[in-house]
Amino acid sequence: MLQVFRLQMQTARMMVEAQTVIGMRMMGMAGLMPAAQGETLLMVTEKQTAFADAWMAGAQAMLSGASPGQVYGKALAPIGRATSANSRRLTRRTRR
Repeated sequence: MLQVFRLQMQTARMMVEAQTVIGMRMMGMAGLMPAAQGETLLMVTEKQTAFADAWMAGAQAMLSGASPGQVYGKALAPIGRATSANSRRLTRRTRR
């Protein structure tokens, strides 16, 4: 039961961070805040990398006989790391 709760919290955190990143990037594209050169390209390429890493981690966990919750956790981790890193990077830029 604790594993399910932990996965729900990790998923919720990732979703909030993703919405933060989307909002900040939209404000950057609208000229309401500074946006780094190449941020729009990064929006596309980072997703490809994160989802490929998530697929590989989930597939490896599944092939090693992990439980469904463990597979989900392994697949969620790369996406969570990407959203967390983006959120930190973009919010750090607005504080300057």
